[in-house]
Amino acid sequence: MNTSAATLIAAVEGGVVGDGRTGANLALAVGALGLVLGWLALTRAGGRISTGNARTGGLAAIAVGTVSAVLAVLHLATASGGPGTGNGLVGAVVAVPLGLGAVLLGHRAHTRCRYADQPADQMTA
Repeated sequence: MNTSAATLIAAVEGGVVGDGRTGANLALAVGALGLVLGWLALTRAGGRISTGNARTGGLAAIAVGTVSAVLAVLHLATASGGPGTGNGLVGAVVAVPLGLGAVLLGHRAHTRCRYADQPADQMTA
């Protein structure tokens, strides 16, 4: 098993991340951060904001969104009980689409940057 995956699983099972609602709240916060990064990268790629690098922002949103989705799925896999038991199951369910949304926004911003950097005669459909 990969050492980073083993570390995440140990953290979730050991209560560092998965203690009650803590894991779900962490995944929600990381997912919200990923959405903000993806939105900012998308507005930079569209030319509405001129500060920062849209390509780097897009890649950051993809990375943060992936981390959020992985944390949420790990929390879902290790949470005992069902919704309403105080284990953060509903928060983890909400964090999965937040993370995936951040990945999609980051990918869209990265794609816009890639096409904006190409000359018009080299663009393909």
